Amino acid sequence: MGANGKVPRLGGGQYACPFCGLPQDRVPTLEHDWVLLEPDVNPPAHVVPAEYRWIELSDGRVTVYAVCPPDPQQRCRIEHRLACAGQQLPDLWPWLTAMREENARKAQRHAAGETAPVLAEVELPDVG
Repeated sequence: MGANGKVPRLGGGQYACPFCGLPQDRVPTLEHDWVLLEPDVNPPAHVVPAEYRWIELSDGRVTVYAVCPPDPQQRCRIEHRLACAGQQLPDLWPWLTAMREENARKAQRHAAGETAPVLAEVELPDVG
């Protein structure tokens, strides 16, 4: 958090997470609200439980995509809080645990001023 107690804005629609310091995308929802999403992560919708799938609409807003089963080609986004290494959350699904562990390493490299490599390929299970 910044000195004024607010989450620092990083530019564009990104804000630094107050828990891990990594960027998170602030995106408007279909319900005229905002959600903080994990940047540059677009897993296949069928590997993310229905209530956690956010799909991007053509106007830039997002909405929860609870269609079951989803189209096998559909991609989605997830909230940063689910992948945040600085927050204690239950193990919702295995690939998310792997992402949280990678984000913990990324946050350490970020704090040390190092450039972070891209998340390693992880085989994603089909969660229905």
